[in-house]
Amino acid sequence: MTTTTETYRPPPLPSLFATTTPPPTLLTQGAEAHLYKTVFLDASTPAALKIRPSKPYRHPILDRRLTRQRVLHEARCLVKLIREGVNVPAVLAMDWEGQNGESGQGGSWILMEWIDGAPVRVALERWEAWLAKNKGLAEQNTPQYQEGTTRVRDLLRRVGQTVGALHKAGVIHGDLTTSNLMLRPWKADAEVALEAGECPSVDGDIVLIDFGLAGQSASDEDRAVDLYVLERAFGSTHPRTEPLFPEVLQGYRESYKGAAGALKKLEEVRMRGRKRSMLG
Repeated sequence: MTTTTETYRPPPLPSLFATTTPPPTLLTQGAEAHLYKTVFLDASTPAALKIRPSKPYRHPILDRRLTRQRVLHEARCLVKLIREGVNVPAVLAMDWEGQNGESGQGGSWILMEWIDGAPVRVALERWEAWLAKNKGLAEQNTPQYQEGTTRVRDLLRRVGQTVGALHKAGVIHGDLTTSNLMLRPWKADAEVALEAGECPSVDGDIVLIDFGLAGQSASDEDRAVDLYVLERAFGSTHPRTEPLFPEVLQGYRESYKGAAGALKKLEEVRMRGRKRSMLG
């Protein structure tokens, strides 16, 4: 029996982006969407292009209907959040009818503001790597360690404040992880501290991205699930930072007046999660 491995080839780009200079660069490819870095209007303005390619296993009419609904829903959530002052990418352009119009085989796209910086996941990974390399600083509770911990606590409170603003606007993210939280640095030289061997910078604004699973909801249960998903992400991805997660909840309380109900529900969601873990 012989097997062959073929290099994955993404679907053709929408005609508007097929001749841009520089050409779009594929960053990630998921089950539902492909994310590219491209430009908007001129080469000096970067933008993020999210394409929902057609699904050949679905009927063309159903495929166009589903992709249209999903890209419109994502765009509406982003526009609503921008209007409410929440830090999310601005919508620059979109096509909900498909890459080839009504006669095409489905596929829709949305062009968004490009967010400079790295995911919060990367910032916390750098922080934890620095901790592992400088165990003595933590054991001796040096001023350098204290300052770094204070900055990380501030970062986590900003994360909580951003999630609070999201829920206050009546939107549920649906996939809250540190990969979907961008850290847009306040200073362009945020990497200097890394080169100097000092505590990595965690300064910057928190920007929420990837609203493919988002929805509009006023349910405390839905908000609690959002928080629980984020809490579990800390537990699985950032074990050294997980003990500081209460800072996220503190920031959440500070920015959202309805936090009490959601946090009460969070306790119930945690209990259900523990039961599922025990029962396998």
